[in-house]
Amino acid sequence: MRELKFMEQREKWALPPLEKIYEAFSAIADGRVKIADGRAAVTSSDNKKEYTVGWNENVCSSNDNASYWQGYMGYPLIAVLMIQGRLKYDETVTGCFKGINWKKLNADNRNDYAKAAGVVFKTLAAGCIDIEHIKVEAENIFRQMKDLDIGRRRGPAPPKSKG
Repeated sequence: MRELKFMEQREKWALPPLEKIYEAFSAIADGRVKIADGRAAVTSSDNKKEYTVGWNENVCSSNDNASYWQGYMGYPLIAVLMIQGRLKYDETVTGCFKGINWKKLNADNRNDYAKAAGVVFKTLAAGCIDIEHIKVEAENIFRQMKDLDIGRRRGPAPPKSKG
């Protein structure tokens, strides 16, 4: 009964802007996600910061700005959930996003994430990549995120589960 009460009071993650999924694609494509011992280190797209993602059963935390301050799943957490298989994705799509400096793009576009993604799509279109397939894939992941039952923990990554 006590466990059920905890589950009812557990804070849920808010949904991110869809474009954060594209940033997660880049983190995976660039190999910037390192997972070990119930934690992950995710390096920023400009290689200047390293974020920590942690989990303990169905509660996760991440110290990136979006996750910590805004309460929605930031790209580091999304990337980790994808690598863990909790969010299913088409691995051929992630490779399209290799080498994108989202930090600079977002800053150049005043954190208008849709506008920054539009810049990326123009570049990808020049390489004959099927943009519609990429958008459908992101929408599929977004739908999975709606159904994902994980709680939010603000602050440092939760301790690793023993056992």
